[in-house]
Amino acid sequence: MRLMQSSGADLDRRRITNGLHGTDSEFDRKFWVALVLYAVLAVLVWFTMSGDKVFVFNRWVDLRLVPLIVIGGLALRTVLARQAENIRRRGESGS
Repeated sequence: MRLMQSSGADLDRRRITNGLHGTDSEFDRKFWVALVLYAVLAVLVWFTMSGDKVFVFNRWVDLRLVPLIVIGGLALRTVLARQAENIRRRGESGS
């Protein structure tokens, strides 16, 4: 008997039929891991970048704030994606 390897299309088809994120607990685990990694990255930025100031839009801004705002935006996007997924799941279970 010959073993066949799964192609990328087969894996995509299986992922679609099983759902995008698997179980709820797996999705929640990935969410919390992502938030912890964002926090670790923010702490690293805070302690490794200098506190110099740059002139932005007629104001002096601490240089550390620029990447922290970007990281905060990514964290916000992650939270909103989780909320959207929860709403989608409630809609699927209700119908």
